[in-house]
Amino acid sequence: MRKTEIADNYYYHVYNRGVDKRKIFMDDYDYARFQSSLFFLNDSKPVIMRFINDQAERNGEPLVEIGAYCLMPNHFHLLIKTKSAAGFTAFMQKLGTSYAMYFNKKHKRTGRLFENAFKINLINKDEYLRHISIYIHTNPLKLLEPQWQVNKINGIQLAHNFLENYKWSSYPHYIKIKKDDILNLDAFPEYFQSGRDYKDFLENWVLNYDRAKISLIFTVFT
Repeated sequence: MRKTEIADNYYYHVYNRGVDKRKIFMDDYDYARFQSSLFFLNDSKPVIMRFINDQAERNGEPLVEIGAYCLMPNHFHLLIKTKSAAGFTAFMQKLGTSYAMYFNKKHKRTGRLFENAFKINLINKDEYLRHISIYIHTNPLKLLEPQWQVNKINGIQLAHNFLENYKWSSYPHYIKIKKDDILNLDAFPEYFQSGRDYKDFLENWVLNYDRAKISLIFTVFT
């Protein structure tokens, strides 16, 4: 059972991973399916799911505002601002149920795909909100250098290139190289004046990573 109560018009860090830490994305189509679901299922009206390279529009109002996301092989992260507690719950239920049904059918398996209910942290400090998208967007560096948080990154330009070309994250939108319709950043504070500012902030985070200091800002999910 989640300890965090959902309230209207609050910011949350939402995440979940596969049961027994199993992979929840086996190929690019799985990633693309979940990524598309973040857009199409974020709708107050019922939708007929249409995925990948489809120009369909949502029919109703978004259930939540999404500020950042990242999909990893066995887990995902979302930055969400609620519009209503009911809307948030409906979105997360649709997202989890729809993707699990798709995944189990495609990969010929049964049973739970995710670990119980999703995890959620209330973002109750401005400093937390300012940093959480950076934490979300640097997750893929674990695929490049699994121990980078301990041993530091080996080549910051390599890290930038990797993150810029990682298809399953909202980072490219933040640095202005790709528009992402999943996001509505107008619903979130504007901490950075440009893509360059955001990129510089991320670089400083990576080069000066301090787990103890970060843990004081927010709870780090591993």
